[in-house]
Amino acid sequence: MRELQLATIDGGERRISRSRLSNFTTQLRGQALLPRDPGYDAARTVWNAMVDKHPGLIARCATTSDVVACVNFAKEHDLLLSVRGGGHNYAGKAVCEGGLMIDLSPMKDISVDPETRRARAEAGLRLGEFDRATHEFSLATTLGVNTDTGIAGLTLGGGYGWLAGKYGLACDNLVSAEVVTADASVLEANTDQHADLFWGLRGAGANFGVVTRFEYVLHPVTTVMGGMVVYPLNAAVLRFFNEFSMGAPDEVTTVGTVLTAPDGTPAFGIVVSHCGAPSVGEKVLQPLRTFATPLVDLIEPRPYVAMQAFLDDVWPAGRYYYNKAHNVRSLSDDVIGIVLEYGNRLPTPVSNIAFQQLHGTASRIPADQTAFPHRYDHFDMLVHPATDDPANIDSMVQWARECWAAASPFVERALYVNALEDAVEEGERRVREAYGLNYDRLVALKIKYDPKNLFRQNANIVPARAVA
Repeated sequence: MRELQLATIDGGERRISRSRLSNFTTQLRGQALLPRDPGYDAARTVWNAMVDKHPGLIARCATTSDVVACVNFAKEHDLLLSVRGGGHNYAGKAVCEGGLMIDLSPMKDISVDPETRRARAEAGLRLGEFDRATHEFSLATTLGVNTDTGIAGLTLGGGYGWLAGKYGLACDNLVSAEVVTADASVLEANTDQHADLFWGLRGAGANFGVVTRFEYVLHPVTTVMGGMVVYPLNAAVLRFFNEFSMGAPDEVTTVGTVLTAPDGTPAFGIVVSHCGAPSVGEKVLQPLRTFATPLVDLIEPRPYVAMQAFLDDVWPAGRYYYNKAHNVRSLSDDVIGIVLEYGNRLPTPVSNIAFQQLHGTASRIPADQTAFPHRYDHFDMLVHPATDDPANIDSMVQWARECWAAASPFVERALYVNALEDAVEEGERRVREAYGLNYDRLVALKIKYDPKNLFRQNANIVPARAVA
């Protein structure tokens, strides 16, 4: 194995001798990949084609002991380190340039205990893989709205999803986690052991270590009443969406999205899921279908796993994506005006402006109970252009920034951390807004568990005594 140069956390480079590299790679049960090795490009590629980074070394971990070896190796040589779970990553922080990338995607073991309603899942699983395993027992937990998403990043940032109104966020359903910390210790974090770390993992977890296994509580979910209705884009339908969402019972979660209809005209889709009895759901969702004459009505009883996959075709892997986000408590007339202005000139037919709902159980948990702080009824507003043609990137990014800036006076000084596109571009203020009132407590936790900021390829909490 040849000598190589790897990026360090201080922006420099470290020469790794062949003997040291060989000593590291022989510790791995998984595979080590260098830039010219077969499989390297596939391993560095994530869902968002805007991300095109080249790690100096990729460790495709098979076990927790592999992760321990990676952390020790990175610590010993002060290497720039990133951690990839499922690879569904807007900002590309899962992949580092020139450093060591820990790739957890081979770690896909899952066990479901239908008696205790618990699932223990390794960090490389994606939502679709997790959901299929739990669905066999007519069980589920809150996990996003796209089957390509990794369970790890989603949960560690909070985890919105179709079941959040009834059962809370993904992080609220986490009962235990196995974590490799910056000193290469393997800790079990829960409410009884390392409770402070467990608190931080639930909303800011990428800052404190590499979670290799998650344990979730599961709920009886089989069939939901769900799908989408589509109306022409206008102020009346936006007001109706807002009013319906704000008055919906816990069993309902909505996503509203500006989109382009098949005839090329602007439209507004309301995607919805009701996780109670389908007969009740049909009555509850009836106003969505009769507000006016819909262009499309796809609401019907469907398996929960089908609801989870409903939006997969809208956000396929390999497309160029960009995102800017706000939290907005409701769609005021000012916000509606901005949505109409920018929605009527989407930069590409596959771009959208989306509003993902958080309410119900997820909003009633105290804001300091987990690191995720945004415990109030709101929408995660996603200004979300996309393209299959890289020639459109500059214009779509400009459109998104202009739309986001126009909405800024009318929204919360807060955002969902998993929707933070680029903390370097947006600055520390946006990171503070993502962690809200829990930020100072998180800094203290960072100092305790990662004082040298080894885990910095994330929406980073810089420890006050960080050593580069």
